[in-house]
Amino acid sequence: MSETDRQGTDYRRKRVRRLKRMIVWLLVLLILTPNICCVFLFVQMHGLRERLDRLNGQVEQLLRLEVERQDVGGVYREDSSVPEPGEDAAGTDPRAPGQAAEGTPDGEAPGGEALAEPSQDPAHKVYLTFDDGPSANTGQILDILGEYGVKATFFVVGKEDEASREAIRRIVEEGHTLGMHSYSHRYSELYGSEEAFEADFHRIQDYLYELTGETCVYYRFPGGSSNTVSPLNMQNFADYLTAQGVTYYDWNIASGDGGSRLLDADTLLHNSTDDIDRWETSIVLMHDSAEKPTTVEALPEILERILAMEDTVILPITEETVPVQHIHTNTNE
Repeated sequence: MSETDRQGTDYRRKRVRRLKRMIVWLLVLLILTPNICCVFLFVQMHGLRERLDRLNGQVEQLLRLEVERQDVGGVYREDSSVPEPGEDAAGTDPRAPGQAAEGTPDGEAPGGEALAEPSQDPAHKVYLTFDDGPSANTGQILDILGEYGVKATFFVVGKEDEASREAIRRIVEEGHTLGMHSYSHRYSELYGSEEAFEADFHRIQDYLYELTGETCVYYRFPGGSSNTVSPLNMQNFADYLTAQGVTYYDWNIASGDGGSRLLDADTLLHNSTDDIDRWETSIVLMHDSAEKPTTVEALPEILERILAMEDTVILPITEETVPVQHIHTNTNE
């Protein structure tokens, strides 16, 4: 083979080797590029998810703050610009049927509808209700109620740790009334759609049945039925509960322990008891929350003051209880 032929052969071999390397690198790139893109997209999605979670948390916090602003549970008696217990944040009067507003003609509601005849029973019926539990304070609350021989009503949420399960069972075993306060207590999810509300309702009702063997038929809306954080008409949710054979309860007296500010025991005492004689049926809003230690501190004095009132009894909510409702369900009767 001549020198020229050898050079030509070497050139072709080098060219082939270069082509092979190019093909190998091309294959490597073709394999790595999708993987690199996937990793990049995963990192971006993870970052977006974290930001979305933060935004959802901020939205939920804003909704809670809005509810606190509206909720009579977050008012302070020393602030004369906010509604007194017995009014919701919109200024309406959420009294039970038969409880006429001041300045309203007897037998006529503020909207002109006829009210039911007032009860002939002279006793003031007081219903102490505790929202948001179970919590680390539930045991102490039950102990205090037991010491005074008083039964109350607990509107609980879907906490599934063993301590919460035991607390829920104890509530029922000791003769108190168990009510539903939604499973999640997340306003944006709960009131996001009628389907979401219905799913949450069945989840909490099924959970409580699993624990107690009893079907719960009492409900309190997070934020109350008069809240304005729900983008949907609360009447729709109220009508759904009625269709399920469930009665919802709001309140006409608020202890004030539902706000972000921790009130002292003396303020809670006055908020919970000063207006009881205004109503035949008084439903008192309190909270069973680990962040509300002054509720536990005030409870003995609250019980003593109410029990000392003339013609006044403390009862758990039952089917005989006249509901206090900020809005009224359609009975279709």
